[in-house]
This record gives sequence, structure tokens and C-alpha cells, in this order.
Amino acid sequence: MENKLVHVLLTGGIGSRLWPLSRKSRPKQYLEIFENKSLFEKTLLRSKELVDEVIVVGNTDNCHLSRAILEKTNTSYFDIIESTPRNTAAAIAFAAFAADSDSVLLVTPSDHMIDGEKAYKEALDEAVQKAKDGFIVTFGVTPKKPETGYGYIEYEKDDVISFREKPNLETAKDFIRKGGFLWNSGMFCFKAGVFLAELEKYSPIVYKKAKKAWENSGDENSKVCRLDLDLSLDIPSISVDYAVMERSSKIKVVPANFKWSDLGSFESVYEYLVGQGHPVDENRNMVIGSDRFTAFVGMRNTILVCTPDANLILQKRASQDVKEVYNKLDSENSDLLN
Repeated sequence: MENKLVHVLLTGGIGSRLWPLSRKSRPKQYLEIFENKSLFEKTLLRSKELVDEVIVVGNTDNCHLSRAILEKTNTSYFDIIESTPRNTAAAIAFAAFAADSDSVLLVTPSDHMIDGEKAYKEALDEAVQKAKDGFIVTFGVTPKKPETGYGYIEYEKDDVISFREKPNLETAKDFIRKGGFLWNSGMFCFKAGVFLAELEKYSPIVYKKAKKAWENSGDENSKVCRLDLDLSLDIPSISVDYAVMERSSKIKVVPANFKWSDLGSFESVYEYLVGQGHPVDENRNMVIGSDRFTAFVGMRNTILVCTPDANLILQKRASQDVKEVYNKLDSENSDLLN
């Protein structure tokens, strides 16, 4: 019997480094600023013809946004709605509980940009074969530059030597110089049963609590499951990297050559938009969100982000620091985050 290939879309995350574009009411994965499509829609369409089923794991705040895109694209799907976010280990566990044990799950964030259809399919085909052989596969992207906003995978052939946290610039340069490092894309491929067995082995509390929440949550209808709040709160909030990927002996990596970005900062959005022909002036300054005439005097590599209730001005190289603005507004319970 052929293993089903199931695309699991993880839709959590706010995209705080893309404030003021990204808000709690419309996180970055739903912003229709990428050829008039959202990252969620582009992620869905990228794999739609390659998979047999779609499972969406979201939360009560964004499930209606996902549903609108799924129905717009006439996509059949199963919707898992978390009452409270419990990080990626639990989110993926719920999808694995929902699938047949022998189904191969392709797990992806819904807010990343990938270009290169042929290279994407080649990487997916290789990952699916390894998953059928019982491995848990992560996708590593060949780095184009020393990037401090991504985690790294140290590897040899298809074996993972280590996972590395987001490095400082000097460490990132050292990774590139040495070779043998890939950007960690946060994409995975494995049989549902294999993942659950490894989760139970290495993070038994997460497994036990997630299983209890799953088994005691009622279906609203045949394609929606809303998880119980109190049982969900009992689940430790831990990433799949810590829960399984950094501990299992079954991990393999597929080095991928497609163009990839998590578009997690205005620097990466800037570079993507430049590639799409978005205008910049002679000093590489850019305006996002406004068609008004704007003059930059004495500035280089500056980004002006305009929204109806807030503007942001930043040096491109300081894009990672936008989260500090977001955190300050969050501590003040500002309506500017909504």
C-alpha cells in the first residue's frame, strides 16, 4: 500500500520583527504583499499538486484567516485548532495523531518563501524516500551568505552532526568559511508513527499530555478539531528541535538548493522585494506600504514602513532589532499590536 503524503502547515507565530505590517489580527503569513498573495497561500499552492492531503494546525486567533484561503483555493483539508499555542512539538504531534501511522508528513511553516519549483520537488522526493525508510528528515538550505537570523545544521553527507542556534556574525562567517553547514529551514518529513515513537521516547511528558488533549477533544465536524483549553495548558511548551530533532538517532538531512527565506525580518523582505522589482532610490532606500513621494536625505539602506496607524524607519542592517519595538509595545499593552 502506497504511503499517503500529507502536507502539515503550521500557522502559529506573529512575525514580531515585521511590525507594523504584521499584527496579532493579521500575522505576516496572511499579508497579501507577495505578488498579491500571502505566504500562507504560496506555501499551500507550492505543494498542493504533490500531496494527497492537507492538515492545518492553527489557533483560535488565526483559523478563520487560514480557512478563507483554503476555501478560496478549493483545498480539501483537516483543521486542527489549538486553544492555546504550545509550540511546535505539540503542534506536530496533533497532526501525527490525526494521520495514519504510515502516512508521510511534510511539515512546513506557512510563512516562508521558496523559489525553485524543480529543486523543491527534488528535495521533497529525496526526503519522502528517506522518511519511508524510517528516518526523520530535516531540510537544510545551502547558505548564500553569513546570516545571523537563521539556525544552522552541521552535516556530513546526509548525517546531522549538530544543530546550532542563531549565531553572531563572526560565528556565521566561520560557518561559511569552513563549509559543512546549512541553514535550518524548519521543514521536516517523516512517517507519523515514527515521529510519535521518537517523541514518546525523548519527550514522554509532551507525548502523554498531547495525546490526552487529542483524545479528549471533540470534532466540530468531519474536517475540524478544536482542542480542549485546560488539557492543552498541561502540555509543556517546547519546540520540536529540543523535543526530538536534537536527541533522536534517526535524523537525516536533505541539502536543498532552492532559494529560501523565512522572511522574518525587513532585511529579508527588502531583498525579496528588490528581486521582484520594487523601487529603491539611488542610495538603496525603500518605502513599503505607501505610494506617496518620499525623499531620503543623507540616508543609505534605509527602509520606511507605512501603515494607517504607525510608521517604522530603520536601517536595513538593524532589522533584527524591530522585535525590541514590538516587545516594548507589548509590555504597554498597546493597541498598535492588534
